[in-house]
Amino acid sequence: MIPLDYGRSFLIGNGPDNEVRFWAESRTRIIDAASGHSEDYVQVGSCKSERTFAKENLLHEDNYDFLPVFGPEWSVVYRRHASLRDSYREIRRSEEWWNGQQYHLIVGSDVEELTSDAAVREATYDSVPIVAQTQVRNEDTGLQAIMEYPVKTMNTNRANDIYQVDTGPVAFPDLSQHHARHVNALSLAFVVFNAPHFADFVLEAPTRVGGEQVYHYSKLVSLAAVNRLYAVRG
Repeated sequence: MIPLDYGRSFLIGNGPDNEVRFWAESRTRIIDAASGHSEDYVQVGSCKSERTFAKENLLHEDNYDFLPVFGPEWSVVYRRHASLRDSYREIRRSEEWWNGQQYHLIVGSDVEELTSDAAVREATYDSVPIVAQTQVRNEDTGLQAIMEYPVKTMNTNRANDIYQVDTGPVAFPDLSQHHARHVNALSLAFVVFNAPHFADFVLEAPTRVGGEQVYHYSKLVSLAAVNRLYAVRG
């Protein structure tokens, strides 16, 4: 899986009322080892609830975050209000969102895998775009996934020759069971790692705050993983 050049990768709706363009923020490939079948899900940048093309008052008063994840047949939109709502997660056929999507995903043409902590740090100091791939699998179900994402936050320490990735959101798949549709397995998450063999995730989930429940990144998951980092210069 050659990393994307995320600075130039977009999805565009078919319109005609709104040919909306979304920036590709991550992609998740879910693979069924038994069948060899795989599906890619592209998570795009979040926006706010709006009255598109209105003359005034463009934002909804009861505002919420709006974040889609597009798949080949089914897509999901997450709407995060200030309080818990049944509308948080809506799954539809992909063609029902903006009459389908045109994919403009640009594969990196100048890609170098960063195979040491020092190489990771030097690419960071050189202000090179870095893309990570985190591969996880479930031996019981035979499902595996590759989550790929641009590294937005990178922690480094020169003296100890260490780094730590902390970035998101990504589309995190539940591989513990075979879902009727892969899209059903997805949650939004942030990912953190500082070694090639494991990754920690915090998933967005119902979370109690005082006497209320909200959606918040609060559910912690740690998995064995294969982490790869790439400098994507073009």
